[in-house]
Amino acid sequence: MQNSAWLKRRLYEACMNVARRCGTSILEGRKVSASDRAMYALARAVVLEPLLNTLGLNRLRVAYTAGEALGPEIFDFFRSLGINLKQLYGQTESSVYVCVHANGDVRSDTVGPPAPGVEVRLSETGELLYRSPGVFATYLKAQAEADAIKDSEGWVRSGDAAVFTDDGHVRIIDRVKDVGSLSGGKLFPPKYLENKLKFFFSIKEAVAFGDQRPFATGFINIDLEAVGNWAERRRIPFSGYADLAARPEVYALIAEHIAEMNEGLARDPQLSHCQIKRFLILPKELDADDGELTRTRKVRRKVIGERYGALIEALYGDPGTMAFETRATLEDGRSIEVRADVRIAVPAGKNG
Repeated sequence: MQNSAWLKRRLYEACMNVARRCGTSILEGRKVSASDRAMYALARAVVLEPLLNTLGLNRLRVAYTAGEALGPEIFDFFRSLGINLKQLYGQTESSVYVCVHANGDVRSDTVGPPAPGVEVRLSETGELLYRSPGVFATYLKAQAEADAIKDSEGWVRSGDAAVFTDDGHVRIIDRVKDVGSLSGGKLFPPKYLENKLKFFFSIKEAVAFGDQRPFATGFINIDLEAVGNWAERRRIPFSGYADLAARPEVYALIAEHIAEMNEGLARDPQLSHCQIKRFLILPKELDADDGELTRTRKVRRKVIGERYGALIEALYGDPGTMAFETRATLEDGRSIEVRADVRIAVPAGKNG
């Protein structure tokens, strides 16, 4: 929609504002004024139904999301369109699911309460443990591996770090092996922060730092296509990725996104300490060919820590500009030298 004509953009934005205001309430059967119901019906006829048809979802009545976190913004977007989207959390070892949202008790930031017949608790390290009649008996010809994750009382180690909300919902934070702690001892879940950052249209990849550090910081890879289109509409000239990534307008855009994420974290008593205080935009894209990502685009933290150690240290110094150079692999296999001045920046807003 960002690349559509002006009139279509205005119509889409107006209808989506109505959907965000009252679409979820109508879906959940809550009280909504007659005027809002009328406006929502008009928005459905003009934009929402055609949009659902384009997405192939116009006949969908209920849907579940599982695996990687979908993100509150995307989750709420689909529910505002009238799709009964719910979260589900489980593993092969649990016989499908451990937690699941129920109608009338759906939250965008949790995976729901434990399913009927499932018990959950947290280990001393914050790892989610569960047991139920559906947990696996053992691994085929691998009893030692099974004993390593399931104890004699039937509790299974999920491998995921979690927290419980006051009303009994479960929030999955990160993989236990990736969770660290700030120098003050508070929980630091890098993947949780990275996923939240990647929900913004302009951010393709993010790497968060903070383990044994006083505060959280991050590397950002911009999305060249999305930010390039954004820059062209504003007549901002650029010659390529590195040039666009260094533009002050782009830094300001990323600063706004991080500030928005920080504002959400500030309202979360369990993770308010994880707000990102400083960031930089890398002059090259992280690439599997350079060993920085896996082929499924998971961050190789050890490689990045070794290759970009000077930049990581700079994030914990005074904000400013630092000369940096590294090598990058092109699609045809050639290797080139990348040199750029990288700016250490502070997010916008009071929470930055």
